Amino acid sequence: MIKSNNQKDNAPMAPAENHGENRAHRTLIFLLLLLMVIEWVALLLDHRWLAAFLATLIIVTLLAPLIFRHNMEIEIPAEFHLAAVIFIFASLYLGEIQSFYHKFWWWDMALHGSAGLLMGIVGFLLVYLLNESNRVELHMTPIFISLFAGLFAVTIGTFWEIFEFSMDQLVGTNMQKAMLDDPSGLTDTMWDMIVNAIGALIISCMGWWYLKRKQTFFVKDLIRKFIKKNPRIFNKD
Repeated sequence: MIKSNNQKDNAPMAPAENHGENRAHRTLIFLLLLLMVIEWVALLLDHRWLAAFLATLIIVTLLAPLIFRHNMEIEIPAEFHLAAVIFIFASLYLGEIQSFYHKFWWWDMALHGSAGLLMGIVGFLLVYLLNESNRVELHMTPIFISLFAGLFAVTIGTFWEIFEFSMDQLVGTNMQKAMLDDPSGLTDTMWDMIVNAIGALIISCMGWWYLKRKQTFFVKDLIRKFIKKNPRIFNKD
């Protein structure tokens, strides 16, 4: 079971470290937001409606911390936000709008492998949220936590492939691309699912190894940061 040191988890971050982190985060997000707004306007003027829609999704991701803070009173740590922004930017902007999927044959597989890792981390976070909730009494073993995180990542990857297939069939997009002389997209889909599963397996094995040996796991550090940003969620009083 993942446990945290409450005193350590609730300790305030060093002001200088926090200020520097926030300033770097805000600067990067501002630059990316400026780039995407300019790109969005150019795509609209060029009547590239699908690409403009994808650019809109990237802009929403960039503004996600403000949306969550205003509507749900949830603070997203910089690491979580930057990971999501980089992945969405690489997938939608570089991959779809700038055609990196066609320019680099390995781009799609690299992103799906990264998605397996990221979704595995999200799976660990979900288990921890359940474990720390005062509404649910759970005592989970390291093998169950790791298995849940891995299966969560594989499930999200599978649903994404279903989404790609549905979009290609219903809207006429080309999300399932030709690969290795297979124009049907089946080879692309299978390799996407394979590398996603490999990424999920890697993060699950790492999590199980560190939890079993009660050693420091970088995912726990990310989770502790999320708790520090949102003490109200974890208040058991």
